[in-house]
Amino acid sequence: MSRAFDHLVLAVNDLDKAARFYEAIGFTLTPPAQHPFGTGNRLAQLQGCFLEVLSVTEPENVPEAEPGSFSFGAYNRDFLARRQGMSMMVLQTTTAAADRDDFKAAGLDTYEMFDFSRDAALPDGSTATVGFTLAFATVPELPDAVAFTCQQWRPDLFWKPEYQNHANGAVTISEMFMVADDGAAPAKLLNGLDLDPIGGKTSVITPEAFAARFAGAEIASSYAGFRVAVSDMEAARTCLEENRVAYEETAETIWITPAAGFGCVIEFAPHRGDG
Repeated sequence: MSRAFDHLVLAVNDLDKAARFYEAIGFTLTPPAQHPFGTGNRLAQLQGCFLEVLSVTEPENVPEAEPGSFSFGAYNRDFLARRQGMSMMVLQTTTAAADRDDFKAAGLDTYEMFDFSRDAALPDGSTATVGFTLAFATVPELPDAVAFTCQQWRPDLFWKPEYQNHANGAVTISEMFMVADDGAAPAKLLNGLDLDPIGGKTSVITPEAFAARFAGAEIASSYAGFRVAVSDMEAARTCLEENRVAYEETAETIWITPAAGFGCVIEFAPHRGDG
């Protein structure tokens, strides 16, 4: 079963500061939400996928990982002790338990299933409870490249059109960039995840190729950045210029450096209608 992007986890040290940045580059963000395991987020909901801007907001509530389990909070805390940036890739599912079996059969490291719920602020000002079941997968060679599938309990309460309308014209995540000297470990992870070639396009590139594609960008290990398909490139450019956000430009795309983008290359490209 091919799996498409559900969301990307973008770990930052200062959630409020990062939220102001993402709003400045044209994203509408959901109100702040708090996880029961010490992290908080704000989301940019796109069409069928989203960006999760996340920070450790209640460090005293972060649980350590037990044998056989995966601690979302502890992993992101430890990731942020090293750097900011994309810490996790998340894929869509309606059958998380079956995904765990698939990942194990593919030779990936798997963990106990993880369920949680949280409050979500709705556009009308009311609050609802949303819940999720997660199936994590890793390979030991890529400690900063965690993946999981996310099964939503109440997608009708999660997705809201008011949160999916963006000044920059954002439609979807069309590509994720992964940097590695050796492609063997990324191939093991990505093949085991069985990514949809359209809904989950991931480009594994060498540091040299990354430097050539994004000249002057700091090179991160593992998950290095992402491309957002937009309906109106001029609208995206206007957001950056009006808010004085520096960007680079190619023949077809505009992109923001990791230094400005909280550890990620953030690229905007025209939406082609294929993802």
